[in-house]
Amino acid sequence: MTDAVATGLFADRLRRAGEHAADQGTDVLFLTPGTDLRYLTGFEGSSHERLTCLIVPAAGHRAPPALVVPSLEAPGLAGIPLEALGIDLVTWTDGEDPYLLVSDLAGGPTRVAVDDDMPARHVLGLRDAFPDVPQTLGGPVLRELRMRKDAAEVARLRAAGEAIDRVHARIGEWLKPGRTEAAVAADLTEAILAEGHTEAAFVVVGSGPNGASPHHDVSDRVIEPGDVVVVDIGGPLPSGYNSDCTRTYAVGAEPAAGVRETYAVLQEAQERAVAAVRPGATAASIDRAAREHIAAAGHGAHFIHRTGHGIGLDVHEEPYIVDGNDLVLEEGMAFSVEPGIYQAGQWGARIEDIVVVTADGAERLNRNPRDLVVL
Repeated sequence: MTDAVATGLFADRLRRAGEHAADQGTDVLFLTPGTDLRYLTGFEGSSHERLTCLIVPAAGHRAPPALVVPSLEAPGLAGIPLEALGIDLVTWTDGEDPYLLVSDLAGGPTRVAVDDDMPARHVLGLRDAFPDVPQTLGGPVLRELRMRKDAAEVARLRAAGEAIDRVHARIGEWLKPGRTEAAVAADLTEAILAEGHTEAAFVVVGSGPNGASPHHDVSDRVIEPGDVVVVDIGGPLPSGYNSDCTRTYAVGAEPAAGVRETYAVLQEAQERAVAAVRPGATAASIDRAAREHIAAAGHGAHFIHRTGHGIGLDVHEEPYIVDGNDLVLEEGMAFSVEPGIYQAGQWGARIEDIVVVTADGAERLNRNPRDLVVL
């Protein structure tokens, strides 16, 4: 992506953020470093005790866009096209009150919104600077932009999916009886980084009874012949866009009686859920497509989480594929489809692919086989 194209993309996002803010009755958005700020400007810094804050006025509000930063952080903004985006750079030094500076720049708002992940010290500092102004979360404004991926974002998610697929394709090199979960996870982490990720954001290796805990991390448990093992791995590429893919394996020997039959139910449920993805369907209907099949087979009590979550610059973001979410799916929305069946104290299984809603259905961004294979 050329600098000119990137600048145009950020300018359009800022414009639309201002329009959505106005539609929701918010005069100004305040964003500290994080994925919302990166989405709107390309700024990749992290938040700390010194305030960095982007002021995004709603369409029609009199305040100009501005980025308030500590003076010592200003040199790190050389790669951000602030001038081209019409954003004023305003610096402050230790001893000054940056919250009052933001107040001076914000144009007398009557309602403000802060990004969902702003540190509490900054939320409260801004609240003190605007004591009579209602303060709400900015997520409802920004999710209207972020959950609809453009072609460039889909391409980045596709690249992330291909990278994590290459790691799963090598799982037989590491997942073997006699090794600990932790040892397998160390090899997976190395492979994830070798495939271009900037970090292994999560590495789940849940063997045997540990696989029945959906968010098990790793342990020193030794993997035994016949174990069913859940492997859930992912993280960001340099673009900031994340991978996330789960496969379930049997290791060293055929799994216990009944495992394959139960796994076949899970595999069919995941297929049905992906097949249900299309513009006009609701998020809840995708959850139902998986959940009803699992429940009909007698495993409803063993599917203990939502069917999926949105993904992009965050691993978990809107839209959430869960019962009760009547959000209508649109082209460009990207999310996981990951039903699971968990037999407490025995074993668990999950199949997860990232999908993108297309004009007439869904594109899977993970292509590796979903069968239960004995390694």
